[in-house]
This record gives sequence, C-alpha cells and structure tokens, in this order.
Amino acid sequence: MKRPQTITFFGNFGTHNLGNECTLRAIVQNTRRHLPAAMLNCVCTGPQETAETHGIPAFLISYRFGKGSGSAPSSDNAVKRLIRRLVIRVPLEAGDWLRAFRTLEHSDMLVMTGTGMLGDFGISPLGLHYEILKWSIVAKLRGCQLLFVSVGAGPIRHPLSRWIVKAALSLADYRSYRDQFSYDYLEFIGFNASRDHVYPDLAFSLLSSEAPGTPPVKRDGDARVIGLGLMEYYGQHVSPHEGERVYRRYIERVAHFAAWLLEQGHSVRLLVGDLAYDRRVKGDLLRLLEDSGARFDPARIIDEPIASPEDLLDQLAETDMVVATRFHNVLLALMLGRPVIALSYHEKLRSLMAGLGAAEYSVDVDELDVPGLIERFGRLAEDKTFTTSMKQRTDSYRRALDEQYAQMFGDPLESTSGTAATDGYAMPASSSPGAVRGRVA
Repeated sequence: MKRPQTITFFGNFGTHNLGNECTLRAIVQNTRRHLPAAMLNCVCTGPQETAETHGIPAFLISYRFGKGSGSAPSSDNAVKRLIRRLVIRVPLEAGDWLRAFRTLEHSDMLVMTGTGMLGDFGISPLGLHYEILKWSIVAKLRGCQLLFVSVGAGPIRHPLSRWIVKAALSLADYRSYRDQFSYDYLEFIGFNASRDHVYPDLAFSLLSSEAPGTPPVKRDGDARVIGLGLMEYYGQHVSPHEGERVYRRYIERVAHFAAWLLEQGHSVRLLVGDLAYDRRVKGDLLRLLEDSGARFDPARIIDEPIASPEDLLDQLAETDMVVATRFHNVLLALMLGRPVIALSYHEKLRSLMAGLGAAEYSVDVDELDVPGLIERFGRLAEDKTFTTSMKQRTDSYRRALDEQYAQMFGDPLESTSGTAATDGYAMPASSSPGAVRGRVA
C-alpha cells in the first residue's frame, strides 16, 4: 500500500505573531482540503506552541531558536572566541544539519510558507535566512520538492543575506511572491524571477468560517468603533537610542489621533498583532491619553485581551473602521470588509494597499502627520464604495490562491485553466501559473 504524501511547512511559527499564525492556519486548512490524506508537519521556531495550536507534529528549526539557547557572553580574547566556535558551535551546527536530514526523511514536499521571510526586517543573515538555505539544501538532498509559496521578499540590506536568499531560491522547484514589490525587488538584486509567480498573501485564503465577512453593527448617530492597531515600532536599522526616539514619536502621534477620535464621540478598540513584542504599547498609549487632558468617557476605550488569531478576528469584527500598523491587522480587517487606513512602516504594507486599489489610504508611519491622518480618516468615512470594492478584490484574491493550491497539489478538479482566476490581480506577464515539477497527486 502506498504511503500518504507528507508535506512539511517551514516558517517562523509558534512565537505568538498572530499574522504568521494566520498564514500557517490558512495553508494547513487548504492543504487538507486539496490533499485530505496527506500527512502534515511543520519546522518552526516554536514547535510546542505550533503542535498544540494547529494539531500537527512540529520540529525546531535549530538549537539556536530553543528556549535557554541564548549566546554566552562573548570574550574579548580572539583565541578564546575561536576555541569556543571550534569546540562548541561547530559540533552543535553539525548536529543541526543531521537532525534536519532526519526530520525530512519521509517528506515529499518542503513548503517555505508565506510571511516576510525573504526580507530583513528583524532577520539577520545568520539567523532565519541561513536556516532557510540550510533546510533548502537538506530538502534537495532528501529528494523533496522545494516550494516558496507567496513569500514576501525585500528590502535586504546585508550583502550576505542577499546571497543566501538568492541561493535558497535557486534550489526551488516552484516560487511565488505575495506582491509585485517582492518579485520586482528580487529581479533588482539580480535574481532571475522570470519564471516565477505573484499570488496574494496566504492569509487571504483563510476559510470563510475563520474570517466571516460580518457587517459592522448599526449604531446611533455618527459614533463608530474604531479599531486602532498598535505596534512597538522602533524604526529600521537604527541604534537602540534612535529606535526609542522613533517609538516615542510614533506612540505620541497615535495617541494624539486616538484623543481626537474620542473627542469626536467615537469609541477606540485597542488591537495588537504580536503577543511577544507588542507588550508595552497599549499601556504607553493609555498613559499618554490620561496625560493629554482630553475629555472622554473611559468606557469608550475598549482594551480586551488578545491571545489568538480567533480573538483578533473577533475583535476586528466588532469595529466599524480600522487604523492599523501591523501588516496582518490591516489585511484581516480588509478581509472582514472594514474600511482601513494603514500606518505603513514597510513596503509590504504600501504594496498590499496599492494592490487592492487603496494606496490613498496608506500613510507613511515615519512621516505621520496627525492633521493629515484626520483628513484622510474623514475621507474614508465618507467613501461609500470602499467596502464593496474590497470585498470584490479580496474574493478575487481567494480565488487566485485556490488556483495556486490546485497547481501546487495537482488537483484537476480545482484547477479551471492554465491561468489564475485573479480578476485583475497583478501577475508578471511571463508568470501564468504552471504545474510544480513532479506534482504531488
């Protein structure tokens, strides 16, 4: 009897980043729909959390991501540092490669699963980028298909990261990127992506039961519940001192905007997207509001705990409009049909909004101007076509992703043609979807 296919997903999962968890959930759901008999597992940074949340076996990417694996204090003595590397680091790394080889023993497909794994926002060359290359090499040694599926790429400042990313991509049997910016950026740094594809972010393929398109609750008068998506934003590639200055400027301007919303009679629902990193931002905002002297009913600040993607989706569904910083706060709100302003700190947000025809509602967070944000908010509040337009576009994204899954998994019942049902979703002219070499059937 032929054994079931085994699909292994790879990524930064199990670390309480709710956007990443939505990404993994979406591909797990859709893989089970297209390949119900397949065995699924995951290589990730938080295997225990991933296994419990998604109900699949999970394995640690590397000993360096394990709890209690922080680096020992470095020595000023070059000889001691060299000895430490030779005696401790080299054997540990060799053991890591061996464990990776054993982990992929029965895998038929290794899927680099969405997220912004090919950019360098919070990623170092010898961190996740190195692990992507290592596991890509091991996959090829094991005879696995290697797929990069709707991944985000760029910007990448470090030359070593650029080399590693291009080397890993060159090993793949199939590559797709979640936006046109990623595709263009890889071409810009010298990677030939002419045979690659552009498909939406995987979170757009969350099954409808996970992301119901609930209409906003009807309220009296002009008062609305505004979802305010916060992030501990410290800028990019700056010193800790400069990062703290960037953060203070960001949170002070967001608090100014929140005070204006409250003074207009709106309620403000506080949202976050990363439970490991966004720990201080709510408290800082509340303190700034208290110190501002703004007059409002404290009951109109809604601060409920968020512990899971389900909590985030439920709370987004309780809003009328959303102004958010984190990528998946914006994306999920759009999926729910909410008018959204993105406080864009990265090209991925600007590309997301532009791809959906909503570039005018993307605001550069580093140049955040509160009067300008208020003016744009008023314009969005009066935009009667936004929700309908977003529903049409996000529905087309879902269909495009369904086509991608069908192409990946060789499902002839789902694949309607040789081109994606994108309904206007931007794809390179040379990138009409084709079958993955040696399809899983």
